[in-house]
Amino acid sequence: MQALLPWQRVRVEGLSMTPTLLPGDWLLVRHGAPVRPGALVLARFRRRPELLVIKRAVAEQDGGWLLASDNAGQGSDSRQYGVADVLATAVRVWRRSGPVPAGNWWRSAARRWWGTAPREFSPPG
Repeated sequence: MQALLPWQRVRVEGLSMTPTLLPGDWLLVRHGAPVRPGALVLARFRRRPELLVIKRAVAEQDGGWLLASDNAGQGSDSRQYGVADVLATAVRVWRRSGPVPAGNWWRSAARRWWGTAPREFSPPG
């Protein structure tokens, strides 16, 4: 999967990352950002490429990453599916539930978090 833009918003579904992330939370992720152990990432397991997941990066292995759920009792992770390819790194938990705000929310958020707003990004919808 090649990202059209370096920034993407992702909505959390499921309980595998509780208590860190709750269903309905929004994440702002950045494609191409460096991955470090402990980071929240958007990824696809090589054994389940149709499954897009948000997990915690644990360790590099075989050119990919081993991923873990924060709530191991509610989700599957690298223990079941093995190595994953990281697509993007979560930069910020953007919003807990509710509708996505309209307008230039993304520009002010980007300035607050990174000091500048990406010119090529425009808010979805």
